[in-house]
Amino acid sequence: MKLSIKDVNFDERGLIPVVVQHGRTRHVLTLAYMNAESLRKTLDTGETWFWSRSRSRLWHKGETSGSTQRVVGVLLDCDGDALTVLVIPNGPACHTGAESCFHNELQEATPFEDVPATGSTNFAEALDSLYRLVASRKRERPEGSYTTYLFGQGLDKILKKVGEEAAETIIAAKNDDQNDLVKEISDLLYHLVVLLVERGLSLEEVRDELVSRRK
Repeated sequence: MKLSIKDVNFDERGLIPVVVQHGRTRHVLTLAYMNAESLRKTLDTGETWFWSRSRSRLWHKGETSGSTQRVVGVLLDCDGDALTVLVIPNGPACHTGAESCFHNELQEATPFEDVPATGSTNFAEALDSLYRLVASRKRERPEGSYTTYLFGQGLDKILKKVGEEAAETIIAAKNDDQNDLVKEISDLLYHLVVLLVERGLSLEEVRDELVSRRK
């Protein structure tokens, strides 16, 4: 549904919270606030403008650092009182130089391999969770991680693993062991996700391509 600024429910201060996400990876970059004027400037210029609550003024992201954000989508939530802005960043989002403002852990995340599968987790959620974990491994490069190892070796190594896993999937499909086939398909999917992250592609882009073919 196509909406306009008149559909936005600003709070009593005339502000609305804005979650800024990378337009390709969907990684959360920052949380900021807009008023009607900064939202209008964002829509008109195609770059992010916010309202600074501490300085009580408009500010253009990147006005001093050069780390501007090109807007590729603006989404309003179901209640009309929060926005998501999808951007292609031209540099780090955080004033510290980090890619995202959300880089300080209150509690260490549980490794994906240690999370037990549950009946309430559907396939799309599991795949999205895997993608986010792989993307974090590329950013943070924790020691001892196999995913870190793959990114460290580079694209050729990742492509080699995709080829190997595809071959092993074919071999498993020729046999009668269904459990083995499921494991090989899972390995292949994992390495395909690593390839997506390495090339800067999102799951949404793959989804959109599949949907377009259905038409």
